[in-house]
Amino acid sequence: MPPNSLLLVEAARVPVMTGMSPLVLVGFSSGEVRRGVQRGGRQAVRRTGGAGRMHRWRGGRRRATALVRTGARLVRRVPPPWPYLIGLFLGAKLLLTLLGLLVLHAWDGIPGAPPPDEALMWAQQREISGHRWISFWFAWDALLYLRLSELPLTGRPWGDFGFPLLYPFLARPVGALLGGDNALALLLISNVAFLGVLGYGYRLAELLFADADAARRFTRYLVLLPTAFLFQAALTESLFVCLALAAFYYAERRRWLVVGVVGYFLAMSRSLGLLVVLPLALVLLRQHDWRLGPRALLGYLRTGWPLLLLPAGWFTFMAFCKWRGGDWFAYQHAQKAGWGIETQNPLPVVLGGLTGEPRDAARVLFALVVLAVLAAGFRRRELPYLVYGVLMVVVPLSLGPAVYKSLLRYLLAAFPVALVLARWARRASVDGWLTAALALVQGALFVLWLTYWTHMII
Repeated sequence: MPPNSLLLVEAARVPVMTGMSPLVLVGFSSGEVRRGVQRGGRQAVRRTGGAGRMHRWRGGRRRATALVRTGARLVRRVPPPWPYLIGLFLGAKLLLTLLGLLVLHAWDGIPGAPPPDEALMWAQQREISGHRWISFWFAWDALLYLRLSELPLTGRPWGDFGFPLLYPFLARPVGALLGGDNALALLLISNVAFLGVLGYGYRLAELLFADADAARRFTRYLVLLPTAFLFQAALTESLFVCLALAAFYYAERRRWLVVGVVGYFLAMSRSLGLLVVLPLALVLLRQHDWRLGPRALLGYLRTGWPLLLLPAGWFTFMAFCKWRGGDWFAYQHAQKAGWGIETQNPLPVVLGGLTGEPRDAARVLFALVVLAVLAAGFRRRELPYLVYGVLMVVVPLSLGPAVYKSLLRYLLAAFPVALVLARWARRASVDGWLTAALALVQGALFVLWLTYWTHMII
């Protein structure tokens, strides 16, 4: 092709690439035209690339906005109070997970933590999961529950009857659904039960207070109780409290058959569950104006007979002990042989704790504070909850000095303390200070629980 023809071709391309008029090309050589075309092409590419990036950014922004709007619509469809309760649950989960990881990371750089004779538990935790935000929820009894969830039901007789079996036995079918991961199943059960604690707690407080704000305060204080972080651990606390709250909620609603079914499983979740029949019976008496007499007693039997399912739940566990161990009272014998636990007068236990080592004195003082709050907040209508709370404190103390190390964990079951606090914190200033104080106490105890070799909370 002749040079002039090339020049014409380049001239024809320039208006497209550079936006210049072809008339401007008069007097330019072909080389200058080519160089101009190349520069214009690069500028056009830059303009096109910038426009593409702007288009992608705008597209991403539109997608993000659409996602936010979709999420907002979904949240609006969730019936109250669940957005608030789920927020409490996720907030507690996130804050405790971050704090736990920070604390464990800090201990990693300290020689002798844990001491050599206490290093076994960290090794067991690493076997459960390589992710610390999962494994640190397994400590002390959690490892025994995991073992109970994996023991075969047939074969040689059992020797492990130191714990009621509802919690580890629930992990068996759930673990099968999770591919045989019983550790993850235990955590899942605990956290679902924690959501149940919040749900039933809100509904119960709403019935008792007839005030949505007080019900929200109650659930918040449940999350802020000094050892409430254990609701998220692989322990029975969340399951037991969830079932207890459900039993009281249905009792207040006069749905006594449901109370009996829930109570049956409550009694199999922990030995104290059997005793919850007493405060539930007081709810029944209160609903009938505390009337006594032959005709009233017949009415109580017709209405409240499902309460007999609570002792039936414990007898089911005793029957299992007989079947797998040949001893109806294998639980009591295992408690005495393993930890020296036997029923005794709680007063010497309290006095011995107060005059003993500082850790025991602190634990017993916590128990006395719980009793004082329950007594100070007593109202006649809430007598069943006072009795329940006192049982959750006094019965562990009646098991002897061996219970000191687990006392702070057992006190978590005394949920009526949160009812009293919710009533006291009607003023925003009191609510704020109380929330901050409880959060600090729980944070400190959570750190002590993570540093398990202190044996402060077992």
